[in-house]
Amino acid sequence: MTARRARAVAHPNIALVKYWGNANSELRIPSNGSISLTLDGLETDTLVVFRADLANDEVLVDEQRTSASTEARVGRVLDHVRGMAGIEAFARVESRNSFPSGAGLASSASAFAALAAAATAAAGLALEPEELSRVARLGSGSACRSIWGGYVEWLAGSDHAGSYSLQIAPAEHWDLRDVVAVMSRQAKAVGSSEGHDRARSSPLQPPRVADAPRRLAICRRAILARDFEALAAVVEQDSDLMHEVMATSSPPLNYSLPSTTALRQAVPAWRAEGLPVAYTQDAGPNLHLLCLPEAVGVVIERVRTFDGVVDTLHARPGGPPRQIEIPNRG
Repeated sequence: MTARRARAVAHPNIALVKYWGNANSELRIPSNGSISLTLDGLETDTLVVFRADLANDEVLVDEQRTSASTEARVGRVLDHVRGMAGIEAFARVESRNSFPSGAGLASSASAFAALAAAATAAAGLALEPEELSRVARLGSGSACRSIWGGYVEWLAGSDHAGSYSLQIAPAEHWDLRDVVAVMSRQAKAVGSSEGHDRARSSPLQPPRVADAPRRLAICRRAILARDFEALAAVVEQDSDLMHEVMATSSPPLNYSLPSTTALRQAVPAWRAEGLPVAYTQDAGPNLHLLCLPEAVGVVIERVRTFDGVVDTLHARPGGPPRQIEIPNRG
């Protein structure tokens, strides 16, 4: 077999209505649906080469060998692609991030979206986005949302075929911005996969999941109407609910640093002053501040005055994964 290769770049996303907890951990089918915004400016660049001379899959992230657990997740995606394409060759995967990995900035979402896009292309498959989102989901649940640009909804489903993502609106529909207050660049001690498993131990998880359709409907309407106030209310409520589930899990999880908490408490007061900004926090210490374009400068200036903020990132709505042309040689 001649070596087959492809390279793809994908973006992370920020969940507006969160995915937390799995109905099926093996297939990464979530306990509830979710909605996200794909982020431009942050990206994972992944090269996949299927080679007949490899004895096993080789995975490098930022030029370093990755953990056994990550290799297993990559292998699951590659095995699925091999099965779809009817090939047996192992692959060499080289992946690079333009932003910190494992720090609650959705690096796994962009990583597995890029992997799915590159691996399927290298295997000679041309998949529709819905099917590609199913492939990406096998490595990281949130990766299925990064298959689309703009505003995306992940339909939870109950099996592999029924759990996939769809686009609510393209990136150009609403120029919502994300200012990320980076509190730490260190990888978190407890990964999201373990956190998802702990969610079922929280007494707050069942009511959070039961209420998800209401929050999804409010979020969907707010996006389509470009209603920032409605979006801010549901996004902050949903974020708080997820972190309350974490706090009441056994053992409990707390991803926040003191600086995270201080900034999170400040944002509603800023909005009451008329600044169009809202917070949301994923599974990490960094805080995402959603705002309208005219507020970006003020938000960044205020964030930089907080002790504990080590950097700020600014992202616009981003697009879907894209293929990068490379020479097709062995």
